[in-house]
Amino acid sequence: MDATKQSQLEAWLQYADDLNLGPFFCNRSRTAPTVAGVAAPNENASAASKPIAPPEQSLSTAPAAKPAVASQGPPLAMAKPAAVPAFTQKAPEISLFEEKVENDSLEKIRADIGPGCTRCKLHKARTQIVFGVGNPKAELVFVGEGPGHDEDVQGEPFVGRAGKLLTQMIEAMGLKRSDVYIANVVKCRPPENRLPEKDEIATCSPYLLRQLAAINPKVIVCLGACSAQTLLQTNQGISRFRGQFFDFHGGKLMATYHPAYLLRNPPAKADVWKDLQKVMAILGLEVKKRS
Repeated sequence: MDATKQSQLEAWLQYADDLNLGPFFCNRSRTAPTVAGVAAPNENASAASKPIAPPEQSLSTAPAAKPAVASQGPPLAMAKPAAVPAFTQKAPEISLFEEKVENDSLEKIRADIGPGCTRCKLHKARTQIVFGVGNPKAELVFVGEGPGHDEDVQGEPFVGRAGKLLTQMIEAMGLKRSDVYIANVVKCRPPENRLPEKDEIATCSPYLLRQLAAINPKVIVCLGACSAQTLLQTNQGISRFRGQFFDFHGGKLMATYHPAYLLRNPPAKADVWKDLQKVMAILGLEVKKRS
């Protein structure tokens, strides 16, 4: 390569180096090692044989890498990884609670959704939107994942077999359905009762958050992993944190098993009853002995 081209190349490489994209250039007249018996260039070589720096720029010489030192003695043992806690709650990063809608209400939220919502693909197969039902000033809110077939037909959450079991759970607490509020993460039935997908949750869950903010309950009970993972913003399984209370925007949040799971696994009802007793204690409800 002639001196002119070499100078141009060095100028471009130095420019990249100045932008922290390098270093790409190194003055090998001082750092090149001996390779295959060929001696490195003499430091006292004539100026003509040395790289030519571009005008008004100074070349920075990259420091020579330190030679690797052979380790002596036995290899170091790898450090054991730190124990991972069972569950660490990540504070939800959702602005709807910090930036509340002025004079928001359940009626306004329902009107904002509208009867013909097409914001996500779930609208293609639904019969009607299932908004929520219950006391707009309830101290206790139950949140499920999404409507099923019966809910899609009747337009009310938890009215099928799982809904009847939820009603029994509420009555066992000494309450009625009209005392609490019941809603879902998504308002339209997922096909074949599958779990809501991430994009569907992202589109619909802000309306649930507005509902919770408007009601301002003392306790939220998430029924199943989907609602718990959505509100706690975690992907950990529900068994890692079921039955634990978490602070949630001035109230308490607990996750427990979904009534549909209890229909398939009746022994788990005992665990859910223990969870509900903790909720009753927060609400000041008397726990009656069951025969």
